[in-house]
Amino acid sequence: MSSKAISLSIAEWPEDAKEAAQLVVDQYGEPDEVTESWVVWHEPGPWKRIIASREVHNHNFPAPHLDSVESVIDYRFPDEKAREVYLFDGSVVINRSKGEVSARCHDEQANFLALNLMHDVATGAKTMQQARDYYAKEFLDYRRKKPTPYMEKLHFTPPKGGTADPDSRVLTDEALQQAVDEGKRGG
Repeated sequence: MSSKAISLSIAEWPEDAKEAAQLVVDQYGEPDEVTESWVVWHEPGPWKRIIASREVHNHNFPAPHLDSVESVIDYRFPDEKAREVYLFDGSVVINRSKGEVSARCHDEQANFLALNLMHDVATGAKTMQQARDYYAKEFLDYRRKKPTPYMEKLHFTPPKGGTADPDSRVLTDEALQQAVDEGKRGG
């Protein structure tokens, strides 16, 4: 797909979404998939995939901005830390069944920051509040043109697969068949 075709596909997107998608194009080149609503790159840089979307979401942490670029990694997230990450940043999403964690922010640098801090919370290196405080500090340092190490790259190596957690079965085949039979009989 040519850059011209990409430009045409995102031409009608909201300005913030268009700008964010263009940053990913500038970084990783041509996407692997383009639809009316999504532009997707598979395995660019350290990511499992990056998705730039037409739809933007308001996000007020650490300051009001719009989220539209999602960076995804394979990650087996510890169950006991899920609440802390939920409270740390609403743009970090744990998909336990797929074994993925993603961050959806305005750009790749903010996603690096969010996922590095997610990892710190998951491993116990930082509490939820320490992660929020560090995020705000690095966010301001970026604007001050000071070093922002958590925005430069991932500070851990995500696994390549093997992170899915399909959960545990609780219904037997017999129980399912009994329910089907009861449904056929009307209860």
